[in-house]
Amino acid sequence: MAKSIRIFFSVGEPSGDVHGANLIRQLRARSERIECVGYGGPEMAKADCRLHVDLTALAVMWFARALLNLHKFWNLASRADRYFRHHRPDAVVLIDYPGFNWWIARRAKAHGIPVFYYSPPQIWAWARWRVKKMRRFVDHVLCGLPFEQSWFNQRGCNATFIGHPFFDEVERASLDERLMERLQAEKGPLVTILPGSRTQEVQHNLRWFLKAAALVRREVPDVRFAIASYKPHQADMARAELAASGLPGEVHLGKTPELMRLATCCMACSGSVSLELLYHEKPTVVLYWISRAAYFAQGWFRRVKYITLVNLLSTDALDDSDLTPFDPAQPNAEAIPFPEYLTSEDKSAQIAAHVVEWLTDETARARRVEQLVRLKAEVAHGGASSRAAEYILDHLAVRPAPVPRPHYVPPDANRKCVYSPPRHGDAEKGDREAGTAHDSKSFMPAR
Repeated sequence: MAKSIRIFFSVGEPSGDVHGANLIRQLRARSERIECVGYGGPEMAKADCRLHVDLTALAVMWFARALLNLHKFWNLASRADRYFRHHRPDAVVLIDYPGFNWWIARRAKAHGIPVFYYSPPQIWAWARWRVKKMRRFVDHVLCGLPFEQSWFNQRGCNATFIGHPFFDEVERASLDERLMERLQAEKGPLVTILPGSRTQEVQHNLRWFLKAAALVRREVPDVRFAIASYKPHQADMARAELAASGLPGEVHLGKTPELMRLATCCMACSGSVSLELLYHEKPTVVLYWISRAAYFAQGWFRRVKYITLVNLLSTDALDDSDLTPFDPAQPNAEAIPFPEYLTSEDKSAQIAAHVVEWLTDETARARRVEQLVRLKAEVAHGGASSRAAEYILDHLAVRPAPVPRPHYVPPDANRKCVYSPPRHGDAEKGDREAGTAHDSKSFMPAR
């Protein structure tokens, strides 16, 4: 019977959980010998990955929150290290989540296990010095954006462009037809609110979206609002805030594709969800609200002008000649597909103005949609999960079998082995010669 191929995954973001699940399905479609284990989330578990821990429950942002959970991350990294030592997977696949995944990559590299970074972190945009870690600890960088391959290759990393996995998910999504029929039958334009997949993002952004929604309703009284939530407790938070605002609206859990498809336009937190909005060709205003301290800090690390992936794809993404945050009120701002606000201030009035324009001026909305249609034709292509699976399996097939670390020095086959009590210093001497640990007994060949 052929030996199984064991692949260890480390995935901490909700979006990465979806990408990991799709990759696992593609791997299994190509080989029945695939065994997937490690850290991930509920979607990967559904794809038959044997999870050691649901790492998506620890999806945190910024330094303070990460420090508060440092002991948890350290324990998980140590647990992975023990697994690598005793079970030795054939490969380690990382998806985004760089703060923790650098630790996993370092430990895998120490054990001689090949590391594949699928959907790598946006090092080119934030804290570019981290490319040294990528070069040192990662064997294969599987890039999701067209310009990433050359950027990583120029800095000594082995990078290959395979496409963004997000487009695989939107292509395979099945829609709730009953929900869509009900919402379509109701009167008034629908505005979908996407406050983020992380709890911190929902806490930071939803209140501003609801404040903007109240301003929109003053101008467009028959407007409807729907909030898309990723997790049950986030949906509970959204319902509480929606009720407190006094606005009419609905909160839906796990219905993001349906709400995007039906929307006239959207308000969204910055993230990979912008690629899904591009796929659905939806005019969208993007917000990423952070504290004043975080806003000050990001100025030291951010190396691109735009924070939205769709906007980066529409421009020379790596041009760092102007790093001031994009202002949708600046000249020629219409060339950028999604108005975006990286801010620590109240931008609800500006957000509402974009939405009101798209709801009341069909020409302005059609112009924005056409812009998205052109960009979608250029970049929104599926197949990333399939290409990644083929790449990983091809490289594992040609890789020479690893030589396991010795656990003991085997005795001469022609000699009998009998127990001989260790003399003082024998264990230490054996450790130095064999590079292994001894217990309280020592087996010596009979003379």
